[in-house]
Amino acid sequence: LCRGGLAERLCRLQNRERSAISFWRHQCISDDKIPSDKSGVLVVKILEIFEECTIQVAICQQLEQSPAMLSSEDAVINAEEPILKVLFTRETAAHLKSRPQDVIHIYPPWQKLLLQNADVPVIMNTYFSQKVLLSEHSEAREKTYGLTKMLIRKNVISLAQTFRLDNLDEELHQESSDNQVACGPQIHNNGDSKQHPLALSAVNDSLLEMVESQGAVGWREVQVRVVIQRVYCLPAREGYRSHVQGNKPLRSDGGMFCRLCLLVQDAYGMFSEVQLQSLSSTDDIEQYCRRWEGKSCCLAGMKILQRTTRGRALGLFSLIDSLWPPVVPVKVHGQSQEPEMMTTDLPPPSFCYVLTAQSGEIHVEVDEEEQISNLYQPPAVHGLKEILRIGGCNKRRSFWAQVLYQRLQTKHNIPIAQREILLFVTDSTLQNAVHGIPKVVAVSVTASCVLSMEIREALSAGSRLVFFKDALWGNGRIICVERTVLLLQKPLLCSAAGADLSELPGSVRLDELDSATQANSVCALRGTVVGVNESTAFSWPTCNRCGNGKLELCPQDRELLYCNQCSEVVTTPVLKMQLEVFLHCPSRSQSTIKVKVWHEIGVALFALLTMLLFLQTYEMQSVLGKEVGLLNCYVHSVTSHPNCVALEEIVLL
Repeated sequence: LCRGGLAERLCRLQNRERSAISFWRHQCISDDKIPSDKSGVLVVKILEIFEECTIQVAICQQLEQSPAMLSSEDAVINAEEPILKVLFTRETAAHLKSRPQDVIHIYPPWQKLLLQNADVPVIMNTYFSQKVLLSEHSEAREKTYGLTKMLIRKNVISLAQTFRLDNLDEELHQESSDNQVACGPQIHNNGDSKQHPLALSAVNDSLLEMVESQGAVGWREVQVRVVIQRVYCLPAREGYRSHVQGNKPLRSDGGMFCRLCLLVQDAYGMFSEVQLQSLSSTDDIEQYCRRWEGKSCCLAGMKILQRTTRGRALGLFSLIDSLWPPVVPVKVHGQSQEPEMMTTDLPPPSFCYVLTAQSGEIHVEVDEEEQISNLYQPPAVHGLKEILRIGGCNKRRSFWAQVLYQRLQTKHNIPIAQREILLFVTDSTLQNAVHGIPKVVAVSVTASCVLSMEIREALSAGSRLVFFKDALWGNGRIICVERTVLLLQKPLLCSAAGADLSELPGSVRLDELDSATQANSVCALRGTVVGVNESTAFSWPTCNRCGNGKLELCPQDRELLYCNQCSEVVTTPVLKMQLEVFLHCPSRSQSTIKVKVWHEIGVALFALLTMLLFLQTYEMQSVLGKEVGLLNCYVHSVTSHPNCVALEEIVLL
């Protein structure tokens, strides 16, 4: 908004108005009584209620000031007082929950509008209104009515009727029972739509029209038809968890609360993120992706959680941008809806509404038997070589890759559940690439990326092909963030945009250590032993069955070792070790190369060194000058002062 302009001033005025109304209502609830100041208060008794153009219209009769203990049925009605037509906004009507025979106190500054050729005055600006329960009988009636649903007549006014056009369709004037909708909370299951009162209401195809017509209170009697573009899980923050009390989010094994979310798109190309209920397991995300993505669904019982913009939600809009422009022409607001007026030449969306289900009113009806929508854009699968060559920043990319090694970032001041995981991956396009293209790339998995237990177990068990859907690429890094999904199975629909999905060769090659090697990467190393750091060498026995490194002396025989995990005696323990050696590497001849050898990994390569070290009968000259490798290593650090490279030998999955 332009600073100091009319729009900004109006926005501030509306915000102040909403704050004043909320404060006034809170004060009334806190005091648990009717405000004592009765000057200018309009007291009315409702005779009839109907809805017109989203405004609730109450036909009322004005009451004289009556004693506070009278019931609403006994309230004095002055026959000489005129009938009033009182207008309540949707928000005020939802707050009052008025019914015929209710007594309403309307506090200033209400206004009376006298229309030409109309005998009934109109009362407007009724934000400061309060329903009065004048006796115990009325309170009992209120509790009884609160359990039942009341039908409110809706007057459907067409634009043709408003502008008095000729040849009106007679159906537009009919006010049948189909135009009456249930008022009050309802709970629905995804069953037969014939059982749903909401299924009988009109279905809209515009998210923007729904938001503008229904407001932020919630969609009770209307539905909007959309296409599900993506299904994913989001971590639920503390504020959101307390805000949505009807559906408790899932606590994943990583110590994070998660919610099922949909990114949907309407017939006009507008996107919205729908945050639904928790999943019984994070593993359910894969089946929801397969069943729901690309299908049309109807949303009802929604309310606006947030209106966000590109500057405030870069992650969300990077995903939206990957789905823009639409694959088929979409409608344009304010223009004719004829096919020739539809287009794909539209600017990308600049805002997005985040919707959530109202407490106890989840209603997402997905037609799983329906064909995939033409508006759906499946993930475009790229090869890693192609992704590395793509310019730009914050681009969403999908790819298949084989995970070779994973490492949890060691930041001791950060809880384990919030630490970043590094996955080192490759594919056939990298393994077959010529010089200048790395053979392995690192993928950073942030704590906000929800991983299913199936994925976690697969990564721990061994090398697996993993599908990375909608990962973020930019500034030379591939990052899995919010709304990135990792799957083990291929999606039912995906477009291989020139990607080479052939199998990897039998042996995987890493880039050899050279001057371009950076920290937090993996490489292959060959060289000559020039020194051993004896002060850091140590060893320990482990169980040959489960690998447990915390063995104890057997209570029955103090000369044997015992494993608590296996609950058995360990007769042939595996001796593991840590050893630091210094190498001379021809590819980095000016650097000091320090390699940490862990466990039994280096036994085959350093068999002589290991044996002599533990027997402590070796001579350094018997070890120095030995040729090493190829060793697969993780690069801890690369420094220039002093010129040193610190590595750790690793085992690929």
